[in-house]
Amino acid sequence: MAKGSGPPRRAGRTTVTTLLSKVAGACVTLLVSSFVVYAALASAPGDPVSQLLGQRATAEQRAALTAQLGLDDPLLVRYWHWLTGVLHGDLGTSLTYRQEVSALLGPRIVTTLALVALSALITLVIGIGLGVFGGVNLRWRPVVNALTGLGVAIPGFVAAALLIGMFAVRLGWFPTYGAGTGLADRLWHLTLPALALSMSGAAYIAQMTTAAVGEEAGREHVSTAVGRGLPWSIVLRRHVVRNAAIPVLTVSGLMCASLVAGTAVVESAFAIDGLGSLLIKSVISKDYAVVNAVSLIIVTVFVVVMTVIDLAQTTLDPRLRERR
Repeated sequence: MAKGSGPPRRAGRTTVTTLLSKVAGACVTLLVSSFVVYAALASAPGDPVSQLLGQRATAEQRAALTAQLGLDDPLLVRYWHWLTGVLHGDLGTSLTYRQEVSALLGPRIVTTLALVALSALITLVIGIGLGVFGGVNLRWRPVVNALTGLGVAIPGFVAAALLIGMFAVRLGWFPTYGAGTGLADRLWHLTLPALALSMSGAAYIAQMTTAAVGEEAGREHVSTAVGRGLPWSIVLRRHVVRNAAIPVLTVSGLMCASLVAGTAVVESAFAIDGLGSLLIKSVISKDYAVVNAVSLIIVTVFVVVMTVIDLAQTTLDPRLRERR
C-alpha cells in the first residue's frame, strides 16, 4: 500500500460519515415534525365529523362516521396508519374534496413551486445586491438600513394589500387574483404575489449581507490588498464577498426555505389556488389528510434546504471539515 493512501481514505470516510449523519438527522427531524403536526391538529378544537355532518347529526350518525374514519382509535395508532400509508405513497383521502390527496396536491404544487421559485429569485437578487451595495458604500449605508428595516417590519399580508391597491387597482398594471396560464401569463400574475412574499426575506438578507460585507471590507487584509494596487473588483470578489459568503448563505437558505410556509398568506390574499391556500382551507375544515400532507411537504423542503446549506458551509469553510 502506498504511504500517501491513508489520509485520503480517512478523509473520504469522514465525508461519507458526515453525509450519512446529515441524512439520518434530516429523517429524524421529518419524523418528529410530522408527529408534532399530526398531534397538534388532532388536539385542536373541533373535529371533521362535525364539519361533514353538521350540528344536527344524531349521536348514532356521529359514532358511525367516527368509527368509519378511524377517529376513535388512539392517537399513536392513527399516526402509525398515516405514516405507513405515506411510506407506501398513500397520502390518504380528503374528507372535504372526496378525492385522493396526491391528486389534489398535484396541480397546486406546480403553482406554489412557480411562486416560490420567482420569490426566491427576487429575494436573493435584491437582498444580496442591496446588501453588498450597502456594505461597501458607507455614504449609502444609512439609506439601505432604513429601507431594509422598513421591509422587515411589513408583514406579508400588509405588503400584499399595498401592492394590490397600488399596482393592480390604481395603476392596473397587474391582475389582482389567480395564477394565470402559460409562462408569460403566469409570470404576469405571480409578479405581485412574489414581491409580497419576498419583501421581508429580501430585506433581512440585505441587512445581514450589509453587516457581513461591511465587517469584511474593514479588515486589515482588505486594506493591504487595496494598498498593493489590486483592482477593487478583484478585492471585492476574492477578499470581501467570498469571506462574507457563509453567514449570507445561511440566512439566504433560511429565508428561501421559509417562503414555502409564507405562501399560505400570500396565496389567500391573491386568490391563488396553491398549497398555501389549500392548507388554510383544510385547517378550517379539519381535513386531517390534506393538512398533514401539505405540512409534510413544507417541513421536507425546509429540512432539505437546511441540510444542503450545512453541507455547502462545510465545503466553503475547511475549518468546519476539520472540526468534524
